[in-house]
Amino acid sequence: MDAKNIGRIIKEARLAKKMTQNEVVGDFITRNMLSQIESGSAMPSVKTLEYLCKVLDIQIEAYDSSPVADGGMMGYIELRNLYAAGVYEEVIRADPPAGYVDEFTALKARACLHLAEQLTENEDITAYQRAVELARESKELSTQGIFADIGSGERADSVIKKAAAKLSAYYSSLV
Repeated sequence: MDAKNIGRIIKEARLAKKMTQNEVVGDFITRNMLSQIESGSAMPSVKTLEYLCKVLDIQIEAYDSSPVADGGMMGYIELRNLYAAGVYEEVIRADPPAGYVDEFTALKARACLHLAEQLTENEDITAYQRAVELARESKELSTQGIFADIGSGERADSVIKKAAAKLSAYYSSLV
């Protein structure tokens, strides 16, 4: 769905609720930004769109029949909520939501990294091995898409070194 249609839907919902722009925006965005969104001259971010939908009690995807609307945005929001709740395995196993491949890639890279960091706190050899795999995957994913994050690669390297040291100590103890 394009910015003009999203803006129209938001404006119609606001007017139907007899709310002013100031009442809708609260402290989240500026009134000027809402005006730009409603006029179709600005496309809201996923976070802003989620906020506006909550305030106006609407579901944008209900107005659209495109494949992205059929679950792309909602799928991404669901995965983001799982990530925020620390349910990293489900994020890692998920398929990218339609239309949100770059966002998903960044989210999956972060989920891999957080889970790898958690696994290095265990005293289990298989956990260390899994931590290395996840850190490598995180490092690779963090270089892809428009949300590439070089800093994540450095954190992934740190996790790999930590797990490698624990693995080395374990194997040395076997000899």
